[in-house]
Order: sequence, then structure tokens, then C-alpha cells
Amino acid sequence: MKVTVFGIGYVGLVQAAVLAEVGHEVVCVDINAERVEKLNQGIIPIYEPGLTPLVTNNFQAGRLRFTTDAAFGVEHGLIQFIAVGTPPDEDGSADLQYVLAVAKTIATHMNSPKVVIDKSTVPVGTADKVKQQISTVLTERAVDIPFDVVSNPEFLKEGAAVADCMRPDRIIIGTYNEQPIDVVRELYEPFNRNHDKMIFMDVRSAELTKYAANCMLATKISFMNEMANLAELLGADIEAVRKGIGSDPRIGYHFIYPGCGYGGSCFPKDVQALIRTSAQNGYTPKILQAVEAVNNKQKYKLPTLVKKHFGDDLTGKTFAVWGLSFKPNTDDMREASSRVLIEELWAAGAKVHAYDPQAMEETQRIYGVRSDFVLCGTKEAALQEADALIICTEWQQFKAPDFDFLKQQLKTPVVFDGRNLFDPERLKQKGLQYYAIGRGQSVLQF
Repeated sequence: MKVTVFGIGYVGLVQAAVLAEVGHEVVCVDINAERVEKLNQGIIPIYEPGLTPLVTNNFQAGRLRFTTDAAFGVEHGLIQFIAVGTPPDEDGSADLQYVLAVAKTIATHMNSPKVVIDKSTVPVGTADKVKQQISTVLTERAVDIPFDVVSNPEFLKEGAAVADCMRPDRIIIGTYNEQPIDVVRELYEPFNRNHDKMIFMDVRSAELTKYAANCMLATKISFMNEMANLAELLGADIEAVRKGIGSDPRIGYHFIYPGCGYGGSCFPKDVQALIRTSAQNGYTPKILQAVEAVNNKQKYKLPTLVKKHFGDDLTGKTFAVWGLSFKPNTDDMREASSRVLIEELWAAGAKVHAYDPQAMEETQRIYGVRSDFVLCGTKEAALQEADALIICTEWQQFKAPDFDFLKQQLKTPVVFDGRNLFDPERLKQKGLQYYAIGRGQSVLQF
């Protein structure tokens, strides 16, 4: 099938590459000429495991193309994906200007029937606006061209997006009528062979499903962080609690790991957007408000532990920080807990030596050059001259360090672990003082 994807971000690029991999002819359109040029040169703008060979191979095979020519893109595809960003507005609501701009572009250039698929995460009612935008432009052009608008939310995890796209758990399709169903079935047939993963529903239900899914996962994380804070006060070990409740199949082990707060491009934005949508419709979502409040507070957990140990004035102290991305296997630092930590350390007068396997360039872009900030080439280099180690992201390479080397390098043998990677008893035996999340090692009012 001939497919056009507007927007070459995490969602658009992964979806386009995977569709090309199964044989569809895909054209990607973006207004960022520099990004398009880099992709045409084989330079992938984001880090995502498995994405680079997928893009490169399909580009070389001619099944995947990149352009800034919107008219060409519209002409190319029967299917038109809208996969542009929906950043939060000042009030927390999703900004739809880019989605509606693409809808207008499609309507301006289309000369044959189209199936327009909303892939971006958008509030309930967006498909109605997209449909209205296209209808308005076609009326202004005085042409009558059939089109359908479909809601097809993505459920990709950064760091596992390619695998999620190749082997989806479910494919949600929201439609106004039955007309586009056969087209969408043909599009996703290569991913639907073992059993039927496609779930059809009305458009508004599909739009809400995306938000409900992310907000449920965010709720599980914030709930566990609440329990972790309570465990500290009670002298309990949240890791034992996690195993105890995770063994219940009604709860499960997924997304019940306590830590220093969630971040990324989805959970914070989507929780805020659904809170805003609720308010616009006269409803107060108390659980979602609590989820957001707990997470915002949890991001200050690590700096609070550091100040509890060293005091509020950290002038003259240097801290090694392992992990900058909001989660492993990505270079994305949007809403990352590391940013709150680093900025709090600076505000207290400390210096930071930081290392991340993938997010160094993004960190440099965000913070630039500072006298109190050093980006180190290895995790070991970050330990040099450091008073203590702080872990923000659970990268695999951080999970089995040489603890004797750690103790030797650090000026004071202290580790602050925002992801509960280690056994407290083992670190105690190694002579390291260990602060983790909810492990009963201290009574802390937080």
C-alpha cells in the first residue's frame, strides 16, 4: 500500500520504518528541512534500539522516503498518517495546532480519496476537528472528494518502540463508519496474522483509550511511590512489598517499581491533558490530580536525601550522576528526574559530573557549557573527585558495578539510588552507605 506519514518524530519515524519493512511504500513528510536532509544522508535523529538499520535498509530499498514536499506526500498515499507533536499548552491541554495544520495541508493538496489516520496522541474530539478542517478546505476549493478520518492511537514504549510496533499487543481503530475498515485491515494485516489484534470502536472511545492507558500506568507508578515513602516511615522494605503484591495476578509486576519519578514525552503530558479535558467538561479527576502531584514531589526525593546526608549547603561538593535520560534505551530527557536533581544540586552550590550511555548530546543541548557541570565519557570517569554517587536511570550497565572501586573513588562512601538497583545489605558489607527509595533505611518526612 502507499502510505504517507506527516511528522518524523519518535512515533512517525518508527511507524513509517516498520510499515516499510513489511512492504508498504512509505513517504515521510516534515517541515524540518535539516531533519529531512539528515535522514536522506542516513543520519537518524533519535536513539531507539533497532531503528537505525530498519530506516537505513528500507531507505536503500526505496520503500522509505523523506521529503519536505507536502503536495508530493499527499499525492502519494491513499493513507495519510498524522504523527506530529501535541505539546502541552500553558494550561496543560494538548496543543493541536500542528495536527490541524497537517489536516489543512492534506485537504489543500488532495485530488483523490484519502484515509486520514490520527496517530498523534490527541484529546477526545480531535478527530471531529480534523474532519471539520478537511471539510472546510474542500468546500473552499469547491471540490467533492471522499475522505475518512480514523483514530489509531500508538502504544509504543520509548526504548522498545520498534518491537512494540512490529508485535503490537493491540491495534485500536476508531471510525465514524465501516467504510475505512477494509483499508485499515489491509494496512495492518502483516502485524495481525497470529490472532486478531484489531479492536474497532467509535472515534471518541479510541481517543480516550490512549489517555486512559497511559494514565493507568502513571497511576501505578505514583501509587508505588506513595507506598515507598510510607515504607520508609514504617521501617519496611518496599522491594519486599513489591514482590508480595506483584505476585497477585490482578496486580502484576509491571509498572510497580518505585523510584524517583516518571518522565518522558507521554505520561506527564497525557496526565495533564486528561486533567484539563476533565475540567473543560465540568469534572474533577481527583485520582489524576493526585498522580501528578505525587510524581512532581517524587522528583525531589533524591535531592532531599542528599541534603539530609550532607546538609542544605552543598558548596564545595561534587556529585557523580549516573543516568540522564528519563528511562533506559533512549536519549530522551523530557521531564526527566535527572533534570530536577541536577538543578537542585546546582542551586545548593554543588558541582555535577554526569554520564549517560545515550543522552550526553541532548544534555549538552539543554544545559550548554557550565563551570559546575562536566559530562564524562564513562561512568568510571564521573566518579573522579566525586563526594558521592547518585543513580537516576536504570541502565543495564549500572546494575553490577565494582563496589570496591566505587568506595575507592568516592571521597565519602555514599550511594543515592533512585531506582533501587542494589541489595542494601551487600553495600553495607562493602562499607558503602546506601540511600534508596522506600527501603526502610531511614525515617524521613517527605
